[in-house]
Amino acid sequence: MLYIDGIWKESESKESFDVINPATGKVVDTVAKGSRKEAQSAIDAAQNAFPLWVKLTAKERYIYLKKAADILRGRVDSLAELITKEMGKPVAEAKGEIGLAIDYLDWYAEEGKRIYGDTIPASSPTKRLMVIHQPVGVIGAITPWNFPIAMITRKLAPALAAGCTVVLKPSEESPLSAMEVVKALHEAGIPNGVVNLVHGDAKEIGDALMESPVIKKITFTGSTAVGKELVRKSANTMKKVSMELGGHAPFIVFEDADLDKAVEGAIASKFRNAGQTCVCTNRIFVQKSISEEFAHRLKTQMEQLVVGNGLEEGVNIGPLINECAIEKTESHVIDAVSKGAKVIYGGSKTEGEAFSKGHFFNPTVLLHATNDMKIAYEETFGPVAPIFEFETEEEVIEKANDTIYGLASYIFTQNGARMFRVSEALDYGIVGVNDAMPTVAQAPFGGVKESGIGREGGKYGIEDYLETKFISFDFK
Repeated sequence: MLYIDGIWKESESKESFDVINPATGKVVDTVAKGSRKEAQSAIDAAQNAFPLWVKLTAKERYIYLKKAADILRGRVDSLAELITKEMGKPVAEAKGEIGLAIDYLDWYAEEGKRIYGDTIPASSPTKRLMVIHQPVGVIGAITPWNFPIAMITRKLAPALAAGCTVVLKPSEESPLSAMEVVKALHEAGIPNGVVNLVHGDAKEIGDALMESPVIKKITFTGSTAVGKELVRKSANTMKKVSMELGGHAPFIVFEDADLDKAVEGAIASKFRNAGQTCVCTNRIFVQKSISEEFAHRLKTQMEQLVVGNGLEEGVNIGPLINECAIEKTESHVIDAVSKGAKVIYGGSKTEGEAFSKGHFFNPTVLLHATNDMKIAYEETFGPVAPIFEFETEEEVIEKANDTIYGLASYIFTQNGARMFRVSEALDYGIVGVNDAMPTVAQAPFGGVKESGIGREGGKYGIEDYLETKFISFDFK
């Protein structure tokens, strides 16, 4: 169902599309296929709702967000099962995602009360200078399938708290999770038109958002290629943009690291969501003196990982989202092996009757990875961990920064001075020092270079939904 101006409805064309479980190949549900027409209706509804929503106090908007958070808090088990059916991640991971989604609603419900202005010393005794912040207006939010609830609340919560109204376009792979977030806001009593949901034809909906002068800002999480295209289109109406795009995260292990903690971190970072996260480890750099030992410990721990349907007890690695993801992952492994990499664990699609209908790939470790391999410069988005060796700190910093991406990076060392030197030298928006899971609602999330523009999370995340207005009073 689409949600426009406070009403759940089918598309006018009566067209629909199936949502497929990537573990079983079975249809989870069938949903309405929206088009440009529905997108325009949603834009109109958001525009009409804006004057009312912007006049509410921050405390009044807080009440809606807190109610929605509480509703989601009471539905964690059913929501986690839905996420797993829709996009494959294990239930335990899905519950963690829901917790983060709720954190964003809770955080921004409060943060909306802290949109402060300034007074500026005047250059004339008869003048008073003031700066205030006001919401940008109607925003378009385009979200991905890999975190189908958390990515929505990370955008909607600050936008709504700031006083913006929203048209949400979720991924066609995971519209059901988006519907549940919007249901929570609807049940919380949010006024009609403040939040609108249109899923379906990506090009038609996307073009309607990009071409409309009513949409003042686009916030997007997805591939770098699509992000670049949206930035180009945004120029025609000078929209503000926030882009959280691709990554190619280095995971650096120095010889003085706590190896057990580094191995644990590598598994958590690389294999969460079967390697389908923008901040997951893509390149593991290990100092040469410990590379064999690290690889051995990593392989030993990976032998405990269980591949399967995320709804089943004990499963750690769910399916990839579709067959294209399998093909890309497999091609990266084949290319690496052809150029000298050694597979020390995994390396192929998961075989067996239980996996025949789904998109499963065994968690994989490649030793002796080199810079000429595709996996060294392309984002795999699959459960493959290539290990590169290095000798010196200067060398690994140069190699880690040798990419168009700059989203997340990780360092494992017990040397305090090195922690600061390397974290400051890495050209990334996020650095986890002995921390493979740095993302939290109260901290900024985003990248540099071709990994994006802007930040989400924390006090920084609300700034992109605000305009700064300078007011000069002359009493002369």
